[in-house]
Amino acid sequence: MAMPSRKLSNSVTDGVLSVEEGSLYPALYRMEKRGWIRAEWGITDTKRRAKFYELTGSGRDHLQAEQNNWGEFSSAVAKVLETN
Repeated sequence: MAMPSRKLSNSVTDGVLSVEEGSLYPALYRMEKRGWIRAEWGITDTKRRAKFYELTGSGRDHLQAEQNNWGEFSSAVAKVLETN
């Protein structure tokens, strides 16, 4: 399901992680260019025009690979922290 990018960044992290527009939109543009997401213009619940983003199949594959990398990295960091 596609949703406006600002709403997505706030809702997914429960407001813990904040991504500024100056970082968010260039990143979304790069992901769209790489074929990881698709974008379309639509109307929000408040009747404003907004761009909506959705993962592509390629994007899901890339996300899975990054999740695996993160799992390996965070596991290694946890092991280092346990030794102290």
